Amino acid sequence: MTMENFDEKEPIPVENNALPPDEEEQLSAEVDNKLSGNDLIPPEKRKRISWIWWFIIALLIFVAAVVISGLFGYWDGIKTRQVYEATQSALVAEEQFNLGIQNMEEGNYYIAQQHLKYVIELDPNYPGVIDKLTEVELILNATATPTRAPTPTLTPVPFTPTPDLRGEAELFAQAEDYIRNEEWSSAIETLETLRKRNPEYRAIDIDGMLFLSLRQRGVQKISAGSLESGIYDLSLAEKFGILDTEADSWRTWAQYYIRGASFWEVDWAQAVYYFEQVAPMFPNMHDGTFWTASQRYKEALTQYAIYLEQQEDWCEAEQVYIKLRDYTGDHSLDDKIATVADICR
Repeated sequence: MTMENFDEKEPIPVENNALPPDEEEQLSAEVDNKLSGNDLIPPEKRKRISWIWWFIIALLIFVAAVVISGLFGYWDGIKTRQVYEATQSALVAEEQFNLGIQNMEEGNYYIAQQHLKYVIELDPNYPGVIDKLTEVELILNATATPTRAPTPTLTPVPFTPTPDLRGEAELFAQAEDYIRNEEWSSAIETLETLRKRNPEYRAIDIDGMLFLSLRQRGVQKISAGSLESGIYDLSLAEKFGILDTEADSWRTWAQYYIRGASFWEVDWAQAVYYFEQVAPMFPNMHDGTFWTASQRYKEALTQYAIYLEQQEDWCEAEQVYIKLRDYTGDHSLDDKIATVADICR
């Protein structure tokens, strides 16, 4: 063989084994699955696992939404109550200030002093209250300062004995001390003794002092749980003057509490109605049982919902359970609400 024949040798043809594009992609996917281990999980099981993960994610989102909604509702409730309390306090302060000015104009300086002092307790920065209180106290101090009596002239007149008022003056001063120390019962007892002894002695001032003492003792009794006795004191005070909004509110809510308690275990719907009025305004109001209005409202709602279920009034029971959940913030009632709602539908 010559060198020329060796160099001119033709190349050996190679067979073309290339796959079509779609088969090549399928083969590549199978290789990836084998490398990742996915070929060990059946397609049905992969779908089920994917569904479970989506359910868990959706459940977490729902729980987070419920929690956030509850927190926003709680914060909104607190903010609303604070705004309401501030508004009520401002209204009471304005009313007390106006009553103080009115009594000043009528010459009832002692009563005016008590109204203005109460305004300062509510709002020390209330416009003009310090100036008016100072003015009233200057007048009281001026009238309380004894003046020297003129020397009597010796003229022959029929002898008329001067009544001894030292007992009345001492009782009046003692009553003033009791009022300053907020000893309302002692002040009322002293003033009643003074009135029996001499009905004409400083009648207008004593009326004002009795009004203030009965008003304060009535509110104090209601806040301590003696509802009937407190209502009675406020009714007595009303005979000497017009009750302010705050005192009248205490009396109204105490009356509602008593009415609600009278329906206890007898008519849960009526109990819910009355305590629904009291609980948002005075949640800690209580009677001799020491059940607060808030506790009674929750218990009345619970018992009323159970009663409605027993009567198979499912739609009304759903609404009562919703009220109970919203008032207490107890979301463990959600399942109960859902069950009752399904039956209602």
